[in-house]
Amino acid sequence: MPKLSLHLVAWNSLSDLPDLFESIENQTYKNFVVRVVDNGSGDGVEKWLREKYPTVTIIRNARNLGFGAAHNQMIKYAVSHWGGDHAVQRGAGQAGSLLGREDLNHCYCVTINPDIIMRPTCLEELVKEAEAHSEAASFSPKLLRTFQDNGTDEVLRERTNSDVIDSTGLRGNKFRWFYERGAGELDQGQFDAAREVFGVCAALAMYRASALEDIKMSDGEYFDEDFFAYKEDIDLAWRLRGAGFEARFVPEAVAHHARGMYGKERAGFFERLKNRRKKSKVRNFYSTRNHWWMLFKNMSLVEYLLATWWIKPAEAARFFYVCLFEPSNVRAIGQFFGGLGKMRRKRREILTRRKVPRQNISQWFR
Repeated sequence: MPKLSLHLVAWNSLSDLPDLFESIENQTYKNFVVRVVDNGSGDGVEKWLREKYPTVTIIRNARNLGFGAAHNQMIKYAVSHWGGDHAVQRGAGQAGSLLGREDLNHCYCVTINPDIIMRPTCLEELVKEAEAHSEAASFSPKLLRTFQDNGTDEVLRERTNSDVIDSTGLRGNKFRWFYERGAGELDQGQFDAAREVFGVCAALAMYRASALEDIKMSDGEYFDEDFFAYKEDIDLAWRLRGAGFEARFVPEAVAHHARGMYGKERAGFFERLKNRRKKSKVRNFYSTRNHWWMLFKNMSLVEYLLATWWIKPAEAARFFYVCLFEPSNVRAIGQFFGGLGKMRRKRREILTRRKVPRQNISQWFR
């Protein structure tokens, strides 16, 4: 029977957890364990979990290590407890290796943001899709938006689940800019037919453990820990594509997400600009730096030259926008160049291990 390890990274997220854990308890699929990394919270998350859910595994970090590092901790923990890492990497003979990999083919890591609420059949539908499509590594539910009032009282603050799409998977365009597919549109089933997507949004995503082991970097990273926060899921999706794995959208699996930004995916330039200015400066900083690192890591020289007429002006516009309108984020430019040595080593490993032709990936950016 398939096995799931549900992974939650908490950073002062206590106000969101009761709704999330209620939705976890109500799942029709029951063969899972819940594991939480407390990333240096100061709001009593660990105490609440130990009192309310004593069977939940808690990893406590003294400080906030970021999204990628925390999830990597849990993935390694899950794989080691499934017994797969020993069999896959250090098995005594080919038979042991194959047995371990077969076991991991039916084990899944589920990343869940604290502000997610799953409908009861969400996990069941994700597992059903995964078991029917062994060629796929990652699976996305239909994420719809939850709106909440601006009240400061955490007890009285109300949330309203809507039919507005938050994400039906990741998509990219010819500029190599990435979006949540369908974001901001009213869900009328318009995305339900197209089940293969470029990648999945890690706010709620299910990953096949054997695929994660396949694309794991030599330093042991699944998500890139240097990103700290934002766009790790796009980077991971790109690497999984390069390894020959598919990503699938599962419209029957539904959950709600209280994302802070409510812009539309297909917004015009000025609307995107307006939406960006609503975001926090910290978010814009990480998003800008990580976007450039992601492009540098995952694009070969040939890919860049073939797309240069779109990428150059788009990134030049991003560069000058940051310089002119976000002076506090100019340091993102410095950090991008400062990290190129490390990113160059990662890039070499990613491109050397790529298993599919360039065209297989480029088709997703047309």
